[in-house]
Amino acid sequence: MRKSNHPLHHLNLSTLKKSGHFPTLVTAFLYFDYSFMVWTLLGVLANQIAAPESLNLSAQQRFFMVSVPILFGGIFRLGLGLLVDRIGAKRTGIIAQLVVMSGLAAAYIFGLKNYNATLLMGMVLGVAGASFAVAMPQAGRWYPPNMQGLVMGLAGAGNVGVVIDSLLAPRLATAYGWSSVFGFALIPAFFVLAIYIIFSKEPPNPATPKKLGDYFRMFRDKDVHWFCFFYTVTFGGFVGLAYSLGMYFKDRFGLTPAQAGDLVALCTAVGALGRPIGGAISDRIGGIRSLHVYYTVACCALVLGGLVNNLWLNVGAFFIACGAFGMGNGSVFQLLPQRFGKELGLMTGLVGCGGGLGGFLLANMMGLSKQHFGTYLTGLLVFASLCIFALVGLNLVKTRWRTTWGAVAAARI
Repeated sequence: MRKSNHPLHHLNLSTLKKSGHFPTLVTAFLYFDYSFMVWTLLGVLANQIAAPESLNLSAQQRFFMVSVPILFGGIFRLGLGLLVDRIGAKRTGIIAQLVVMSGLAAAYIFGLKNYNATLLMGMVLGVAGASFAVAMPQAGRWYPPNMQGLVMGLAGAGNVGVVIDSLLAPRLATAYGWSSVFGFALIPAFFVLAIYIIFSKEPPNPATPKKLGDYFRMFRDKDVHWFCFFYTVTFGGFVGLAYSLGMYFKDRFGLTPAQAGDLVALCTAVGALGRPIGGAISDRIGGIRSLHVYYTVACCALVLGGLVNNLWLNVGAFFIACGAFGMGNGSVFQLLPQRFGKELGLMTGLVGCGGGLGGFLLANMMGLSKQHFGTYLTGLLVFASLCIFALVGLNLVKTRWRTTWGAVAAARI
């Protein structure tokens, strides 16, 4: 059932400011932006950390190192999702930020002396990745159902933090040593935390506190499985590429870390900025229809990226793939509040965990593919096949979704 005459259907900035709490939306974006920036630090520094003159890591070790923050970011989202419902999003966000700042300070002061130390740091940085489970429900609960695609997309556009990371971190590492980058990352941390404390507010009508068992209860609903899988592919594809493309471009085309970082910034910028666009498009035409397009485009782009040997054709392919995955993230989170509005904190944790697992899977598949076959193609083809499975899944659920909960949703499905 499609609803196109709603007075808030055509959205603008003034509508956004009047319909919820705009300062919270902005601070949620800043918090997630900074968190995403530090979450991806190991990925953008991987070329320098793994270099022969540094820790001298194999291809498999490099890609596993960068996948650890993705994995723990997904796992910790479950914990932060529980905390959000129990002590509030703002308190949870402050605690998570302090944990991340402590980890950065330790890495700067003591350094990461060996491979195991990088894995431990990856676990700590996973807390930054889990910030997703704080920012999204904190912003989303302030706004009405038909604005969820745009609002969740704007809050989630904090993914753009990886762009800042990719441009600056390799250059700072070249100039001052890669350990110093963890110290530099502490500077914006204090400003972001202060702004977040001062301006963000708890959303109205706080959720009923959930228990760990509630996650298992949710899994009895087959729609939970579908949402987790759809986000495993979209967010997993985006974050997996964000972590891996720096090493990929350096290995395949002999670029410097800074040159590779610039190309990662280019590719990931379109994915981060595409998230609110994807959400807004889904508000207009429906999330299911949008996802059909994004999965198809991403699948083709991944295959093309694995096959072509020209640098700029390759960059173009991954630029398109990141854009499609980013817009797909917005589409999934346009649909999610319509189906699970009352359990949004719980579902954000569950679905976010699925996204983290997807990124862990893609990064590891690329590393294993390179280690055992000498090429990245196999890993990319495996993940492209997940896009095809996602398309099959959409066709399996679309009629049921549109005729059950979608028929009474205050937005297009």
